[in-house]
Amino acid sequence: MSKDGLHESSVGYIFCVKCGKKLALEILKKDTEIREGFLFCVRCNLHFPIIDKIPIIWDDFTNYLSNRPRLGGILYTKAVTPKLKHYIKKSLGAIAKNHTDISLVEKRWSSIYEKNKKSPFYGMIKKSLDSISNSGTALEHGCSIGIITQHLSESHSLVFGIDKSYHAIEIAKKSDSENLDYFVADSISSPFGKAKFDSVVGLNLFEIIEPKILLESLSRQVKKGGFLVLSDPYDFERGEKSVKEPLYEESIRDKLVQLGLSISKETKKPAFLSWNLKLHKRATLQYKVDLIIGKKR
Repeated sequence: MSKDGLHESSVGYIFCVKCGKKLALEILKKDTEIREGFLFCVRCNLHFPIIDKIPIIWDDFTNYLSNRPRLGGILYTKAVTPKLKHYIKKSLGAIAKNHTDISLVEKRWSSIYEKNKKSPFYGMIKKSLDSISNSGTALEHGCSIGIITQHLSESHSLVFGIDKSYHAIEIAKKSDSENLDYFVADSISSPFGKAKFDSVVGLNLFEIIEPKILLESLSRQVKKGGFLVLSDPYDFERGEKSVKEPLYEESIRDKLVQLGLSISKETKKPAFLSWNLKLHKRATLQYKVDLIIGKKR
């Protein structure tokens, strides 16, 4: 496998997010790794571009760029082959005007996470994962720059990380682990079809993805006897930007039990892990994060 490009062997693990059919691969540029190309569904005719070694597995690429037009321009300059440049240009041209551009926000947060990757919070999460990890497969949702995904690769045979942010995945892909790969993808429209994993991780996602939908989706991906590891500070005070149906400590645990998971003895009671994110010299975000570990019955 290559150091930081798309692992060609990973293609066999991803499926069309619309119909679930296994994807075919068209390579446009390759040296020791796949740098440009398309993953595509012969049934739906959906194409998922691979740009500068990063696959974007989104059901509508134009929709993905619609609130990231600045990123679209960056991706166009990164593209080398005429076919990929044409695809990106056509998608950018179809974007409706007056959309909010979150490209710079995603880039800024990727930088913040990178500067905070040695936070004691991640050390506590890693320690908890070490108590349950095995040699099987693992998937992290909302993996950002890959701090925890990279750690999972040290104890699992095969690990994937997905995140909506291209900028975050760009940093994560610098990892040199041969059993680890990343994709730009949506947790609710998972590119892994009906695949199940020994460990599924989703940290601090409840305020950006509807908790009930997220729990139902992630629980289906856990093998019997496997583990689902979740954390969140329950920061739902975001007005219109927050979720419609928040879930908190007890309701999260009740929902997991309904979905066929048993809560570990260590996380039956709500946790209050400190997570301090330094934004810049004069500002720090301070959270108290709940950690929940469930085992699939």
